[in-house]
Amino acid sequence: MKSLLIVFHTATGGTGQMAAAAAAAAEPEAQVRLLRAHEAGPDDLLAADGYIFAAPENLAAIAGVMKDFFDRTYYPVLGRIEGRPYALLICAGSDGANAARQVARIAAGWRLRPVAEALIVRTKAQTPEAILAPKVIAAADLKKCAELGATLAAGLAMGIF
Repeated sequence: MKSLLIVFHTATGGTGQMAAAAAAAAEPEAQVRLLRAHEAGPDDLLAADGYIFAAPENLAAIAGVMKDFFDRTYYPVLGRIEGRPYALLICAGSDGANAARQVARIAAGWRLRPVAEALIVRTKAQTPEAILAPKVIAAADLKKCAELGATLAAGLAMGIF
């Protein structure tokens, strides 16, 4: 069975919900490892056949914990995971595009293959109180996350990716 690694960070719960939805939908087709970014390392990347990176956007960039994950793992796996498929989930207050571009550039450096456009869920949190509040992701958005997880896992299982 192919393996799918989902690396995520969540501070207010939104990105965690998105990653969990993708993981639950992927499990019938792939062996799924759902790891928080601070727990994941180079060996986890090397052991997986495909990836979903799930990150919150903070100040128009990926959250620092996700950046730390990429900083710690980039060079140890460079040249060793080329061609593997990946997808991206971003939880953003308003935009998310810059965070998605950041991860896409890192993935391009690793020579990973994107299997879908970045899925950006916008919470519309614009005040300090709303930004720091626990998030509840809408069912329709969680369904999209699940579809992305299921699609990536099915593609791995069928050898498409």
